Amino acid sequence: MLKVAFATADRERVNQHFGAATRFAIYSMDGERAKLVEVAEFPEEAMDGKEDKLTAKIAALNGCAAVYCLAVGGSAVRQLLASGIQPVRLDEVQGIEALLAQLRQAVREGGVPWIDKALKRDAKGERFDQMAAEGWDE
Repeated sequence: MLKVAFATADRERVNQHFGAATRFAIYSMDGERAKLVEVAEFPEEAMDGKEDKLTAKIAALNGCAAVYCLAVGGSAVRQLLASGIQPVRLDEVQGIEALLAQLRQAVREGGVPWIDKALKRDAKGERFDQMAAEGWDE
């Protein structure tokens, strides 16, 4: 399963800048279906350039492969990538359902580098979890 977050004020559209986002809708998905698993909410903040607000937002996205937003600053991009989260900047407001449909297709067909990488990472983690459960040791 792939987890993806969307910066949204209304839970229907990606319509917020990462740093000023008041809400992230987090979905778990595979090639066939997507399910809203969490909504992380934050108080409204000014676009003041203070970086301390990024820490809580990035922590809330732990386990997500990507976050979709309308804009994202350079510092946030670096911190997201260091946390294993691919920032995806959209040029215009888009509906979350339409984006989920595109993502499900990309999961099925492959060819989107960050999705392929996330799925491989998850498969590797599952394999090691299974080996540990079977009693494997180094």
